[in-house]
Amino acid sequence: MKYRLPSTRLISLSLASAFVVAMPAAVLAAPHAKARAAAHKPKATAPVEPTMTTDANGQSVPVLANKAWVLMNFDNGQILASSNPDEPLPPASLTKMMTSYLVEQGLKSGKLKPDDKVTMSESAWCRGGKDGDSCMFVPLNAQASLMDMLRGVVIASGNDASKALAEHVGGSESGFVAMMNAEAKKLGMTKTQFANAAGLPDPNNKASARDLAVLAAAIIRNSAEYYPIYAEREFTYNGIKQGNRNALLYTDPTVDGLKTGHTEEAGYCLTASAKRNGMRLISVIMNADSKQARADQTRVLFNWGYANFEQASPAQAGATLTSAKVTYGVAPTVNAGIAQPWTLVVPKGQAAAVQTAVSLNPALEAPIAKGAVIGKIVATANGKALGEAPVVALADVARAGFFERLRQRVAGWFSK
Repeated sequence: MKYRLPSTRLISLSLASAFVVAMPAAVLAAPHAKARAAAHKPKATAPVEPTMTTDANGQSVPVLANKAWVLMNFDNGQILASSNPDEPLPPASLTKMMTSYLVEQGLKSGKLKPDDKVTMSESAWCRGGKDGDSCMFVPLNAQASLMDMLRGVVIASGNDASKALAEHVGGSESGFVAMMNAEAKKLGMTKTQFANAAGLPDPNNKASARDLAVLAAAIIRNSAEYYPIYAEREFTYNGIKQGNRNALLYTDPTVDGLKTGHTEEAGYCLTASAKRNGMRLISVIMNADSKQARADQTRVLFNWGYANFEQASPAQAGATLTSAKVTYGVAPTVNAGIAQPWTLVVPKGQAAAVQTAVSLNPALEAPIAKGAVIGKIVATANGKALGEAPVVALADVARAGFFERLRQRVAGWFSK
C-alpha cells in the first residue's frame, strides 16, 4: 500500500516552492552577501620581506609560494621575471577578464550599447549556497543594463552576470566560449583554452600566467574607456553592496586593476596592474595559498620591480635613425625611423648602456608610403637583447617615370 500526502499538504509544498523561486535573489542571498563583504574587507599588513634567488640570467628575483607568476612591462610585453610562466593552469575567475574584454570591445565597436537590457536566464541565475560565493544577485528572469552586468563581472565577480552576458553576446554560453578562444588566439595566448565564461572548474579551462598578463595588457590598451571600472572598490545592485576582492585597491594607490580568482583547484589567483612614475607593470599570481598570500606576493613583485628597473627610450619617435636606399624612386633615399614612442625597462643604472642596431629590408623599391615598415631596430645592453621595434619610412617616395627607371637600371648594370 502506497502512502500519499494529503492534497492540502501538496498544495502547501507547491506554494512554498513557488514562493522560494519567486523571491528576489537579493532576499535569498543578502545574509551570504553581507558575510562575503566582511570576509573581503582588506586588512592592514606589515611589508613582506621576500626570499630571493638567482635566475638563469644571474638576476636576483623573489621566491614566491605559488605554482606560477609573471611580472611584465605593459608598454612592450617584456617579461622582467617569472616562474613557470607558460604552464596551463586553472585560472578560476581570471577567466572573467576575457568575458569583460569581449563585452568592452563590443561596446567600443558599437555592436553593444551601455543601456542594452540583459536577461538573467535560469541557466545563468545564482541560486545561492555555494554558487552564491560569486554572484551579482540579479533575480531570475529579471533584466539589468549591460553596464551593470559588466560591473557585476569585474567588481562583484558574478558567475551569474558572466553567463548572462555570454548568452546575450554569443547567443549561448558555448557560442561565447568560441568567441573567447578565437580572441585568445588573436592576442597570442598560446597556452590558453577557455571552456566557460565564468571560470568555473572544468578540466578544459586553462590559462598560463604569461597569457593572462597579455590579456590584462589588451584590456588596459584596447579598453581604455572602460578600464577605470577595474579600479572601482564596490558595486551595489538590488540593494546589495559588494566590495572588490582586489585588496591592493585599498592599500596601494598606484594599483588600478584588474581581477581576482579562486576555486579549490586553482587556489588564490590575482592579476594586477600598477603605475608608478610613468612606468606600468602587470603582475599575475596563480595558485597561492590564501587571499592574503596573493596580495602579499603581488606587493612583493611590484616593489621589487620598481626598485630594480627603470625606463629607457632607445630611440625617439619621428627622429631619423638612418637613410634607406630606394630604387626606381623619384628620390634615391628615404629617411627611416620609428613611428611610435618606444620604451624599454632595464635594470636600474643601465639606461645609458643601451645600444641600438638598425637593419633594413633589402632591395627597397618605390613606391614607398610614409609609415611603411622597411626594417627593424634592436636594443641590447651588455650583449643581451632587450627588445625591438619596427622601422618605418618617414616620407613618401613616389615611383619614378619610365625613362628615369630605365636610367637607374642601366646605371645599376655598370655599378656591379
